[in-house]
Amino acid sequence: MKPSTTERRAHHQVTLAVLAAGVGTYALLQSLVTPVLPTIQVALHTSQTDVTWVLTAYLLSASIFTPIMGRLGDMTGKKRMFVIALVALAIGCLLSAVATNLLVMILGRVIQGVGGGVLPLAFGIIRDELPQDRVPSAVGAIAGLSAVGAGIGIVLAGPIVTVFGYHWLFWWPLILLVISAVAAHFLVPESPQRSAGSINWLTALLLSGWLVALLLGVSEAPTWGWTSTTVLGLLAVAVVLAVVWVVAESRAEHPLIDMTMMRMRAVWATNLVALLSGAAFYAAFAFLPQMFQTPSSAGYGFGASITRSGLMLLPQTVAVFVLGVVAGEMARRFGSKNLVIVGSVIGAAGYFLVAVAHDREWGIYLITLVVGMGFGMAFAAMSNLIVAAVPAHQTGVASGMNANIRTIGGALGGAVMASIVTAGATPGGPPKESGYTNGFLMLAGALLLSAVVALLIPSVRRDPRTHVEPEVELRHAESALVPGGTLVGDESE
Repeated sequence: MKPSTTERRAHHQVTLAVLAAGVGTYALLQSLVTPVLPTIQVALHTSQTDVTWVLTAYLLSASIFTPIMGRLGDMTGKKRMFVIALVALAIGCLLSAVATNLLVMILGRVIQGVGGGVLPLAFGIIRDELPQDRVPSAVGAIAGLSAVGAGIGIVLAGPIVTVFGYHWLFWWPLILLVISAVAAHFLVPESPQRSAGSINWLTALLLSGWLVALLLGVSEAPTWGWTSTTVLGLLAVAVVLAVVWVVAESRAEHPLIDMTMMRMRAVWATNLVALLSGAAFYAAFAFLPQMFQTPSSAGYGFGASITRSGLMLLPQTVAVFVLGVVAGEMARRFGSKNLVIVGSVIGAAGYFLVAVAHDREWGIYLITLVVGMGFGMAFAAMSNLIVAAVPAHQTGVASGMNANIRTIGGALGGAVMASIVTAGATPGGPPKESGYTNGFLMLAGALLLSAVVALLIPSVRRDPRTHVEPEVELRHAESALVPGGTLVGDESE
């Protein structure tokens, strides 16, 4: 049961503010390091290949811990696990800030990956604590903030390193995380919803195994080669372990991930959209600054500094946040499914413009604004669809898997993008302009496919008085399905 109306109204705004602070700091850490890897490479006396593990280790750790932390939150209390996730982030930041060698830096980044649980846990707390009519807008704001933090990290990385040094890429977030963890402990009420059972460590190990094999193989494929024995072996291991994991979860008395829930059309279709849109969004974040920083002597690019290239992405960051905030109201009026479709099409249009019209700096500002509008709508609406589609006691694990699938999409998109962009490039020289053109056309195609897949998401009947999309509150997920996989009560909009 939910807390009393009086308690909920007295605390929900404070709760949302604390959640926003924690999620925003986590999102910031996702991208702060990316633009300054060359600086870290020199400071830690390592190679260009080895320093990429600062990103890869964090990606692998987050992919493993995000669904596990979500499940633990559903079982033992979302507020408790939210605080633990923030503390893990803080400890990881401390290690990375004082690291004098690559091993310690990577260990810090692995511990930071535990913090991947903050996003699904925040969605679960919002669903449990906020008034129902505030849930869509709050989920949209937090989802938007998670994308905004990634954008702000790229914008702030240059100034922070220039003024304070690269260590402060971790000291500043550490300060914010300590404040957020203390505030969450004292100000956020513990969620009353609990799910039965315990962590199934066998299925958790299988989940971790196929995720590591998949993401490691995909992340290193541009370097090792897509047809290399190592990459093909890792991908084969990922497929085998994934099949075994699905079978084990289906037979488990207390599964880590409820396969019945994952088979709901509202869930699997939204997750497929998350895979495709994650591929487009995160791949672009890695390659847009690189394209902007390419000297104009290459025939394209602006020779921008780290700070200037980050500022060129600022319109996208602002648009993602603004659209994320208003997406809740838009969803009430037009439906979350429609927002995903429209947002994906707008994002595709933006990437198409990047591919064919990237020769004017003022045009880049306009284009990144368009891309941000698309993703602001789509990401917020996707999060709302997942939250509304599953029972309250499964919010954390369902949101965790959705976030995880978005991360997997980002890894896949980044790897494919790297292969396309660098195809035919002169060793030691910048990529050809055609590489970026083809790469962003590929990302635009992924978003158009995302819009098509979104058509498969079942529409839900909205209350004509409030325009609020009702949650699917069913004790057994299989009762949410009728022949064809449509949610009970669905109708065309």
